[in-house]
Amino acid sequence: MIRALYTAASGMSAQQTNLDTVANNLANSATTGFHQRQVQFQDMIYQNLITPGSAQTQQTLSAGLQVGLGTKSATSEVIMTQGNFNQTNGPLDLAIQGAGFFQISRPDGTIAYTRAGNFHPNSQGTLVTANGDTVLPAISIPSNATNITISQYGIVSATLPGQTNAAQLGTIQLATFANPGGLNSIGGNLLQQTESSGNPIIDAPGGTSGMGTLQQGYLENSNVDVVAEFVQMILAQRAYESNSKVIHVADDMYSQINGLIR
Repeated sequence: MIRALYTAASGMSAQQTNLDTVANNLANSATTGFHQRQVQFQDMIYQNLITPGSAQTQQTLSAGLQVGLGTKSATSEVIMTQGNFNQTNGPLDLAIQGAGFFQISRPDGTIAYTRAGNFHPNSQGTLVTANGDTVLPAISIPSNATNITISQYGIVSATLPGQTNAAQLGTIQLATFANPGGLNSIGGNLLQQTESSGNPIIDAPGGTSGMGTLQQGYLENSNVDVVAEFVQMILAQRAYESNSKVIHVADDMYSQINGLIR
């Protein structure tokens, strides 16, 4: 009976993690470039009351008698489906059509990655994120530049005073990973590589490595499906209630056993 209590408790704990993830997805349903996470579960160790394959008689083998000891949250994977595009007409707003991430240099010198392309120039004219982190490769946009254009292949051009032809200011490069679902979320719309994601593959947008292309004047919305998240929330609630009911029943059965010795 005690085994059922702990097993059901593990199910409640797993569904708490599931609900926490759903809550974070819903909270970021309007966050630019956000990609939802999804919790995966796995069963825990089994107690072998009768080992499967053991000899039942001289002629037959037992199918076994195993009792599972619950579940646990195994992974929380980033779902990399494309979010819808929102047209802003901002000259430095960029969305990635297809695979890839923008490369970002953080204040501590580490490299992070993002799908949020809401960029702007800082006081020195360097292209930065909404948090002020530098976009890599670093691109400087003169304050007197006009008609800024960014091609689908990442080439940044602008018209400078005294010139009739647009000057090329630099090229935005993207990064992709063998397993982008294994990236580590660190907040601020940023992701970091891990052993699970593998090393980044750097290339220009639309390059031969399967990189996506850029869309100027657009931002990628969150890929959270609010309706699907509400369904997942209801399922988590029902599973939590079911495990809670198991605890009540097991506790009642245990109380009746205790009452037999009185």
